[in-house]
Amino acid sequence: MEFEEGDRIKIEKDGVEYEGVVMPSTTRHIVIKMISGYNAGIDPENASIKVVQKKKAANNTLVAARGPDISVERPASLPKVSILSTGGTIASKIDYRTGAVTASFSADDILQAIPELKEIADFSGRAIYNILSENMKADYWQVLAKAIAEEIGKGADGIIVAHGTDTMMYSAAALSFMIETPVPIVFVGSQRSADRPSSDNAMNAICAALVAVSDIAEVTVVMHDDESDGRCAVHRGTKVRKMHTSRRDAFRSVNADPIAYVDYTGRELHATSTYTKRGARQLELNDSLEPRCALVKFTPGASPEILSYFTDAGYRGLVIEGTGLGHVSTEWIPHIENVIRSGIPVVVTSQCISGRVCNRVYDTGRDILKAGAIEGEDMLPEVALVKLMWALGQSDDIDTVAEIMTNAIAGEISERTLVSACECHE
Repeated sequence: MEFEEGDRIKIEKDGVEYEGVVMPSTTRHIVIKMISGYNAGIDPENASIKVVQKKKAANNTLVAARGPDISVERPASLPKVSILSTGGTIASKIDYRTGAVTASFSADDILQAIPELKEIADFSGRAIYNILSENMKADYWQVLAKAIAEEIGKGADGIIVAHGTDTMMYSAAALSFMIETPVPIVFVGSQRSADRPSSDNAMNAICAALVAVSDIAEVTVVMHDDESDGRCAVHRGTKVRKMHTSRRDAFRSVNADPIAYVDYTGRELHATSTYTKRGARQLELNDSLEPRCALVKFTPGASPEILSYFTDAGYRGLVIEGTGLGHVSTEWIPHIENVIRSGIPVVVTSQCISGRVCNRVYDTGRDILKAGAIEGEDMLPEVALVKLMWALGQSDDIDTVAEIMTNAIAGEISERTLVSACECHE
């Protein structure tokens, strides 16, 4: 049976039947994209193959499965929410010729694909970028921050940022430091593209919209909280981490509880932590950043000479991801001291997911503090990196930077760690 890429075919092999769209293959196996969204590679030997639909008809059918374009009503009585799209899976679709996921939907496409949103708010859409999130950069955060400030200045009651999940935690942290907001700013993404039956894009977007019209005037990340379609969690932008590569409930708050949960079925929010309320702050944009900062992971036997690479390359700040309570080997300490003496701040965090840095327990930790390193408290290393970029954007004085890094700006540092492996004493 003759078939080509893009055709929908049915293959029967060893008593098992497979159906899907033919994708490119670099081997003798036939690769198909099944309706579940997963790929299957099948050896054609002794297989029965039937063409179900030729390429053009198959593509039309698959695109139509996303739903027809729906004109989104904009009733004036509802809150005004701006959707700013940067790309990512929530704003993407599968190219059935190549099988690749591409960031190709606009903000308006999101509204058309999820018509339930029109019952929650009066939406406007604006595409800031159309990139996969691994291509995000510090200067892109600045453009996004300015766009958000503009929308709030024009009267938006809430902001939704559609963003790829892989670097969402970095962007959410950056915006948490860069903007003091009187309204909710909600980051949302999806782990699975819109044309997969298991996609989480609609539920996440609806829950994000409910948060955008709520009283939670902070930068948050709203994503699935469990394996089913029960609820989403509302994570503080400086306390969230992606913990799994592909699960829909990949995001978790670290060293903190989520701010709230959104009951998807009942369309209700249930707060679990304190938060800054709508209108409590005036809009303020502090978007200066120093992108020449690096996150360095210490490993056993690693040469401290790696620190010289960053100083010689003109980096202005370093975050070290140390072991346990925030340690490195003894031979690293003189090099850390040299870096700090050259005017480059060094922040020490931990490779442990949970817990707090405490460099007052062991000799190595005390020596790190004597060298002038800044304790990262219970900040995630990635958040400490973004905060250091922001701190250096506010001042190039190393003492001022140290003060900024050790004081909570956007909920990134907890007042105390409830469960700790150590007691920190002078």
